[in-house]
Amino acid sequence: MSEKDLVVWSKDRLLSWSDFKAESNPAVYEDSHSYIRYHYTWTVNSEKMGREILFYIEDLQIHVHFHKLLSWVRESEITDSLLLHEQGHFDLAEKIRHENVQKIIDVFYDKKFATRGQNEEQRKQNAKEDSGILISQEVEKLEKILSQKRKEYDSLTEYGNNQSEQQKFNQAFAAIH
Repeated sequence: MSEKDLVVWSKDRLLSWSDFKAESNPAVYEDSHSYIRYHYTWTVNSEKMGREILFYIEDLQIHVHFHKLLSWVRESEITDSLLLHEQGHFDLAEKIRHENVQKIIDVFYDKKFATRGQNEEQRKQNAKEDSGILISQEVEKLEKILSQKRKEYDSLTEYGNNQSEQQKFNQAFAAIH
């Protein structure tokens, strides 16, 4: 997926209906769907300690991505209030990221991990893969939190139809913009 098909969460960039590029799904209850995931980048370094190669993770960055080609809306249901509800999904993901990113970074901060391989070169090569596996396990936990919170958000707001509940969320999300 190219960068033009993604929206990276920013307080300065709100979603618009033109961001929803996928065909709507007639088999589901929802009038729209935002496909949102966490994306991460990091640097891995290694050092030799005796006969072992140990790696450590630095500069871990986690961002929220909205995927345009996997997000959709039913044309007949396009309203400003529904768009605000979908923006809420995006904002919720950022709020969860913000609340948990330091915990994830702390899992790796100032720690060194052994890597696999038959020789020094293989161990250095495997450090990147092994570090990615460790990070992905932590980000999967974040994805599970997001999934649960999205269900709660949709339930409480009745998919944006309960205006008083939606307004409570809108006010909470306004604080991060």
